Amino acid sequence: MEVETPNIFLTLLAFLILIGTLVVVHELGHYLVGRWFGVKAEKFSIGFGPQIYGRTDKRGTLWRVGALPLGGYVQFAGDMNPSSQADESWKSLPKAERNQTFQSKTLWQRALIVFAGPAVNFLLAILIAMAFLLAFGKSVTPPVVDILQPNGPAAIAGIEKGDRILSFNGREIETFDEMANEIVMIPGQRAVLEIERDGQKLIKETDVAVVEEVDRFGNEYRVGRIGIGATEVEVREVGLLEAPWAAVVQTGNILRQQMIGLGQILSGRRPLSELGGPLKIAKVSGEAMSMGILTFISLAALISINLGFINLLPIPMLDGGHLLLYAIEAVRRRPATPQVQEWAFRAGFAMLVGFMIMVTFNDLASFGLFGGG
Repeated sequence: MEVETPNIFLTLLAFLILIGTLVVVHELGHYLVGRWFGVKAEKFSIGFGPQIYGRTDKRGTLWRVGALPLGGYVQFAGDMNPSSQADESWKSLPKAERNQTFQSKTLWQRALIVFAGPAVNFLLAILIAMAFLLAFGKSVTPPVVDILQPNGPAAIAGIEKGDRILSFNGREIETFDEMANEIVMIPGQRAVLEIERDGQKLIKETDVAVVEEVDRFGNEYRVGRIGIGATEVEVREVGLLEAPWAAVVQTGNILRQQMIGLGQILSGRRPLSELGGPLKIAKVSGEAMSMGILTFISLAALISINLGFINLLPIPMLDGGHLLLYAIEAVRRRPATPQVQEWAFRAGFAMLVGFMIMVTFNDLASFGLFGGG
């Protein structure tokens, strides 16, 4: 049974809270590390476009809110454009002012300032995961099969009830959920399972079935299934010393799934239509908010990981593009020429515009605008 989609006001409010918070966190990463290295931030903006609120602090930083709340940025002294090319006039500044510019810092310092944005996105997700683990404990489902779909992929491959899964596609399995998360990501592919049965280790190969699922709001998803399940669930407390590493592992697993998903889309194994954009995020934000604050916070952690991952892609105009240019500079012992940087960032801008058009088209199609949703 489908649940009524949240109204437009709740959806918009949830989206603005989600994106606003994650953008502030991301840009604060850049700001704080830049400040640590003595770089002056001239402007910290939440949103783009005309300023609707602004205040300059005692350090000379303008804290502003733009009319378009879809993003944000921090502008450092000497960092004059999206490709980090500064006006040459910064070199003629008095020494004290020149030393506060972004361009005056060493290569590794600039790289750390850029990397800090995605890093704090991952850190936020880890902190949220820690809080959930400490508050609710960790649910553990032993990887022992006690549900087997007759004539399903696993049954055809020779899996039996009582089998313990030891590894999945070469990855060691400690809980059933770990394997389920792997299976979901590879619909239509082949999988190799190592199992233990009566003290013996066996290797089984199976196809992963493609299943179309619909959530409570009517959203459709394409996932993998092999027709097995486990029902025994153990909830155990997670101590304060254990929680940080458990949260890191949990965040790392989500990041790994996102990397696998992107790789599948780029290789053609998953359709481009599965990529979503701001409209889809807004819809999911409203749905999560309607299901409760804990669900909304969980979504924030997931989107934060996604934001950090996307920003690390080696595409000019993204943080990963800056880091790629810094890596080239480290190898060449000198920066790329201004012309090369300018063309790289033009290409990056074109890629991002094309990507936004595509995901917006996907979003509208998923809403049924073109008759295919």
